[in-house]
Amino acid sequence: MELVWIAFVASFITGALTAVGAVPVWFGKRPSEAFNDTLLGFAAGVMLAASFFSLIIPGIDIATELYGDGPLPALIAVIGILMGGGAIAVMDRFTPHEHFVSGPEGLPATKLSGIWLFVFAIAIHNLPEGLAVGVAYGNAANDTAFSLALGIGLQNIPEGLAVAVGLLAVGYSRRKSFAVAALTGLIEPIGGLIGGIFVNVSQVLLPWGLVFAAGAMLFVISHEIIPETHRRGHHQRATAGLMVGLVVMLFLDVWLAA
Repeated sequence: MELVWIAFVASFITGALTAVGAVPVWFGKRPSEAFNDTLLGFAAGVMLAASFFSLIIPGIDIATELYGDGPLPALIAVIGILMGGGAIAVMDRFTPHEHFVSGPEGLPATKLSGIWLFVFAIAIHNLPEGLAVGVAYGNAANDTAFSLALGIGLQNIPEGLAVAVGLLAVGYSRRKSFAVAALTGLIEPIGGLIGGIFVNVSQVLLPWGLVFAAGAMLFVISHEIIPETHRRGHHQRATAGLMVGLVVMLFLDVWLAA
């Protein structure tokens, strides 16, 4: 249970950095849409690199240690990634939520206020991040856990700012925008606790947990983040942010895991 507790604390710290990113909404002018999309692109790049270098590749390596060479490790990766993406797709389909640009999605929710629809949208986004950190720290032998947590924590800072700015843009006060952005970060330790418990049940489940978390993150990147950054015409800045985020996470993963 010690590793489960470590997984929870690590994911709580990464989630708390969302609140740190939202602090600037208390001061100065609201950042431009172009700057906001660049930050979200950076977050997408970090998540994309983390999915492969901190989750999928270690998952395949551990599966190879368990089952030897052959098609089984690759098959576990394929099935696990699709299961992770499918799980988030189901949540996206049936959970009432609302995006800043595209509007309401999921089942109708006439009794929910708009602010809670935004919270649900970010919850769908943040849960896989917490799950990834929890799975990584739930494995005592996973030396990529710190670089993964650091990368996700770094991308949570611009993400927190983007959420708070988005809420400001649709009419919420600075206080409420900051509070909701900070609240969304608390979803991550829930995912971290789930991930830590999952891989502690049996080491056989570890590669499944890693690739499942990767699949969940990949779905969020493609379905949520990239479309949001491209809807307002800031394609080049968003892509530049993605590239920078990807290489920053790649550098951290190679350096800290060495």
